[in-house]
Amino acid sequence: MTTIWHNPKCSKSREALALLSEKNGEVEVVKYLETAPSRSEIEALLHKLGVSARELMRTKEDLYKELDVANIVDENRLIDILVGHPKLIERPILIEGNRAVIGRPVEKVIEFLAH
Repeated sequence: MTTIWHNPKCSKSREALALLSEKNGEVEVVKYLETAPSRSEIEALLHKLGVSARELMRTKEDLYKELDVANIVDENRLIDILVGHPKLIERPILIEGNRAVIGRPVEKVIEFLAH
């Protein structure tokens, strides 16, 4: 089963969910803004994605600037920020087993579903 970290207000996230539902049928939808992921879930996701916490962040969000995240270099602190402010998590994210992808652009979703 494929899991999607989904924000229903995001057009890219809705598009990814539609593709996923069409391709796989059974989908676990995690509305991560309503139920924030734990630190261990974020750490596991970072491992599956093979990216740093900063690479998982929406750097153009006002909150990113308000928290002055650009000047934070400590990975643990960046993970703490993601835990405390899930709005900063890039979306959508698809997870299947030990692999995951940030679904931007939508071609990444298509490629992920093809494997």
